[in-house]
Amino acid sequence: MSLLTTTGDLAEKVSDKAFIVLPPDYSNVPMALVFALIRRKMKDLYILFAPIGGIAADLLVGAGNVKTLEAAAITLGEAGLAPRFSEAVQKGTTEFRDSTCPAIHAGLQASEKGVPFMPLRGLIGSDVLNYRDDWKVISNPFNEKDGPIVLLPAIQPDIALIHAPVADSCGNVWIGKRRELMTMSHAARKTFVTVEKVQEQNLLEDDLTAAGTLPNMYVEGIAEAKNGCWPLGLAGFYQPDSDAINAYAKAAETDSGFREWLKRNGNRK
Repeated sequence: MSLLTTTGDLAEKVSDKAFIVLPPDYSNVPMALVFALIRRKMKDLYILFAPIGGIAADLLVGAGNVKTLEAAAITLGEAGLAPRFSEAVQKGTTEFRDSTCPAIHAGLQASEKGVPFMPLRGLIGSDVLNYRDDWKVISNPFNEKDGPIVLLPAIQPDIALIHAPVADSCGNVWIGKRRELMTMSHAARKTFVTVEKVQEQNLLEDDLTAAGTLPNMYVEGIAEAKNGCWPLGLAGFYQPDSDAINAYAKAAETDSGFREWLKRNGNRK
């Protein structure tokens, strides 16, 4: 059965209350699919960013799609704070679970490896540890004199959503050096992908692309979405639209401005 479909169809496969993992702004965010989820008026999503969220997080929160966010940070980078996210957390309409970059990667890696937890030492002494009752501190079982270590539970999202430059007609997806996308896909139960184009040549049969290719065994659906990261960029293919991001940051300072921006830009496919 072909994995090729449409962006709208991929969005239809995401249910309310789903646990979704998305990449950071610098790593192939499937913005066309994010806009499709917003158009569907999704509810009560739990969204993990691996490890930092940006405009995708702010859009989904502003549109009312998110119950809980987990990330090391949510920011629009040089465009400033994420205004819809900031207001939602202050008002208590969206829960934010604070984490760190290594903790998120470690949890996903645990799921990727099929183990129930992953140890991590760098959290010892941090304030964030005080707010995560799902993280357990133990003594090193092999050497108690070595001091404490944190155990992080495996993170297994329902769905990983990513964008990529190219897929082939067999359903393999080239992600290049973006290894976090590989980890996300290995950890999640399903992965949906948008791509700039689909080619006939098998990516796994070419030594130049095979090492950076996500095999089709991890992929549940692929849709072509030209400029699918807009207004973010796709490294090596197109730059972020800084004007659009800055305009969003300004408009989203108010709910009415956010709604107007989304009305003008939210139908991109």
